[in-house]
Amino acid sequence: MVRKTKEEAQETRNLILDTAEAVFSEKGVSRTTLNDIAKAADLTRGAIYWHFKNKADLFDAMLQRVILPMDEFIATPDLHPEQRPLAYLRTRSMHVVRTLAEDTRTQRVFDIVMHKAEMVDDMLPIRDRHLEAIQGCIQTIEADFQAAIAKGELPAHTNARQAAIGLHALIDGLFANFVLSPNLFNLMEQAEFTIDNYLNGLFNRK
Repeated sequence: MVRKTKEEAQETRNLILDTAEAVFSEKGVSRTTLNDIAKAADLTRGAIYWHFKNKADLFDAMLQRVILPMDEFIATPDLHPEQRPLAYLRTRSMHVVRTLAEDTRTQRVFDIVMHKAEMVDDMLPIRDRHLEAIQGCIQTIEADFQAAIAKGELPAHTNARQAAIGLHALIDGLFANFVLSPNLFNLMEQAEFTIDNYLNGLFNRK
């Protein structure tokens, strides 16, 4: 009986998160109330408070269900000494692109974070974690560029930090535009074209 109660509680929690994701996507986070989510899920407001302290807590739990692109980049294995740095950087970049391209939930949550959430008040800790993920992603890319310079794959004068910020901005920009309108372009094809041209441009930069 206890197991059934726990399973039912988990089902209710998942229903709340699924509903919140849909309502946040439709109305935006700041314009969505817990009453809106309760009504859409056909639950009482008390049922939501049983699982979540407030809207920020619910929003954070929604984020925890997916691995956003920058977190995915950090989670990929570090460069092996025998690997070619630029080739590996391209591989891990395309892996992150594919993750977003093939997962509609990740697309929806990324869209909410980028376009439909105001990171103020109770959301500030979430914003800080998002900024940490961005910094971690840039540092990961920078390390790969530094390895590429050390192995002669890029000119010695290449600024690894600036190159990393540029690649991050390129990928992040593609994602932001893609989730706004998935039919605007083929994400995999466009990312492959754009990333290859960026890396080739660094190699040929005098």
